[in-house]
Amino acid sequence: MFRWTVKQPADGLVVAPDERLPWPQTVALGIQHVVAMFGATVLGPLLMGFDPNVAILMSGVGTLIFFVAVGGKVPSYVGSSFSFISVVIAATAYVGQGPNANIAVALGGIVVCGAVYALIGLVVMSTGSGWVERLMPPIVTGAVVAVIGLNLAHIPIKNMAPTAFDAWVQAITFVTIALVAVFTSGMTRRLLIVVGLLVASVVYAMLTNGLGWGKPIDDSLLAKAAWIGMPNFTAPVFDSRAIVLIVPVALILVAENLGHLKAVGAMTGRSMDAYIGRAFLGDGVATMVSGGAGGTGVTTYAENIGVMAATRIYSTAMFVVAGLVAILLGFSPKFGALIHTIPLPVMGGVSIVIFGLITIAGARIWVDNKVDFLDSRNMMVAAITLVLGIGDFTLSFGGFTLGGIGTATFGAILLNAVLSYGKK
Repeated sequence: MFRWTVKQPADGLVVAPDERLPWPQTVALGIQHVVAMFGATVLGPLLMGFDPNVAILMSGVGTLIFFVAVGGKVPSYVGSSFSFISVVIAATAYVGQGPNANIAVALGGIVVCGAVYALIGLVVMSTGSGWVERLMPPIVTGAVVAVIGLNLAHIPIKNMAPTAFDAWVQAITFVTIALVAVFTSGMTRRLLIVVGLLVASVVYAMLTNGLGWGKPIDDSLLAKAAWIGMPNFTAPVFDSRAIVLIVPVALILVAENLGHLKAVGAMTGRSMDAYIGRAFLGDGVATMVSGGAGGTGVTTYAENIGVMAATRIYSTAMFVVAGLVAILLGFSPKFGALIHTIPLPVMGGVSIVIFGLITIAGARIWVDNKVDFLDSRNMMVAAITLVLGIGDFTLSFGGFTLGGIGTATFGAILLNAVLSYGKK
């Protein structure tokens, strides 16, 4: 599990899951994966009123749990799942500002959801993954992965650029990352997200703090924060209404995780099918542990899959590093303050790139599995699923609300099942 073949860095080098670069480069790449995840892993809990430091800490713990569950064979980071946002808000009546006063009842639902998810993993491990793959073939998993990126696209564009100046900063950020990806080489290209974020932040500081063109960077919170401190852990409370609302998210996580595994398999050229049940189990246990400590529900992270797609380095070693770094950062209020110091439009520009790469990872599942879009069934499943997700189509059942990612996921599964009826 902890043995990797060492490869020396070179332009165009592909590093397989059971390989790694020398430790200095592996550590740098692990830190990049922490950077790639923390925008969403911090944004998710903030939207639900959770403590970001707890979420970061639990993402690190969850990543290590996942690594052990899959025997170190599947390169993935585990972080806050956006699939929980709408149901947590419904269960807690959260108003959207400050700490969530009813976080405990949401945590109880998250723990039970994780248990159901883990149970599905155990069933898959004992019966095989054939039934899951029949339920969710490449047309479905590709659509679900693509929808995740497309559904989140409005967040950086609509919510992270409140002024025209901020929109230009976002453009500077994603153009910088694109230039790094295309015109640099070696470790600079491998660290394109980190390099792009740093360059864009420096440019932002010059334009705002230097020239006064926009909202300047305020480092007062960073200066006051302690280097080491305990996050605000919270114990779960098991409320039947919250549990009923939150548990169905387990099926969304199954489809999401299956899509991620297919995407990783397509990128690495190695089938991850043998680890599907173990991946579900690891993700489910990680969700239970996170919810039990006050963190959000977690999932394998498409943002990090996007980074792997850009760098072509799939070593699981860098995710061990990333998990350990996230744990350390979770115990640092200084890091939590640093997150709030990064200019919002810069994080928005980074998110545009990452969400775009998620979308392309979904499309790649279709390409690599030679999905036939001349088949009317495939065309209808993909077309309807994408619009449900992009348009954030929402359905309500009493007190339960199913948002865009959820309706797109269940819609893809049900549409495919109905339209495939009688097909051999």
